[in-house]
Amino acid sequence: MAKTASKNNIESLLLDRVPPHDNEAEQSLLGSMLLSGEIIPDVAEIVQSKSFYNEANRNIFEVILDLFAKGEPADPITVSDKLMEAGVLDTVGGKSYIHTLVNIVPTAANAKYYAEIVEKNGMLRSLIKVATQIAGLGYEPGAEVEKVVDQAESLIFGVAEKRISERFSHIKDLLIDSFEQIEHLYEKKASVTGVPTGFKDLDDKTSGLNPSDLIIVAARPSMGKTSLALSIAQNVALKEKVPVALFSLEMSRQQVVQRLMCSEARVDAQSLRTGNLNEDDWPKLSSAVGRLAEAPI
Repeated sequence: MAKTASKNNIESLLLDRVPPHDNEAEQSLLGSMLLSGEIIPDVAEIVQSKSFYNEANRNIFEVILDLFAKGEPADPITVSDKLMEAGVLDTVGGKSYIHTLVNIVPTAANAKYYAEIVEKNGMLRSLIKVATQIAGLGYEPGAEVEKVVDQAESLIFGVAEKRISERFSHIKDLLIDSFEQIEHLYEKKASVTGVPTGFKDLDDKTSGLNPSDLIIVAARPSMGKTSLALSIAQNVALKEKVPVALFSLEMSRQQVVQRLMCSEARVDAQSLRTGNLNEDDWPKLSSAVGRLAEAPI
């Protein structure tokens, strides 16, 4: 009974407070988008429709994005027509409200700033909602701590992860970027355009490790897949000074570190595992440890 009362008290406290929002920022963002269609792709990278607190503003935002996605102009007239077709023009405030949005901002120069404000407030509201759910989990009779923690983490991660799945890019912008990249590669005259793996034959085939590439090392069991992956990580971190993250489902942290030590020191792995080392191995290991300690792994 006490738990239920406490849970209700939390919910009542949250309901009594107005969730974070900035209606002026929402209106200024919409006005900027109606003034200049060029900023729509940039805005779409930052904010999503559910980040709008005002339902009318949310509907207008969705219509603007829909028009842009179809290659149609998004101005007060076309947006009003679309809202009328959807039967929600009067609900959002009519044509007068659409024209009011355009008059709110003199230029679209600050559109990204407005978008960040809207998205920030949307994120805060999502966190408040999640916090309420987590509090409810804690008040459930017979709640198991491990399960509650797992559910709480899942809810928090759901808010923190990147939430925009569709990204808008005009081909004109992509062509310019691609052409500039080709010019850069032409002037560079290098066969490796990405991060070298340290294996020349592999780099000749892949041009190195490039952004957005997904490279899968595949082979039969015990053919050296892990050794190759660790060697690449070692070369990239030590020689190229590029940060590397290692995830292993097969080995513990200590096992991964020991394999890196053996590779860098050129010491037999079995000798290291059993402690059957020669006197000459210790200076090599000491030197390898020093280099690995400074590596961005």
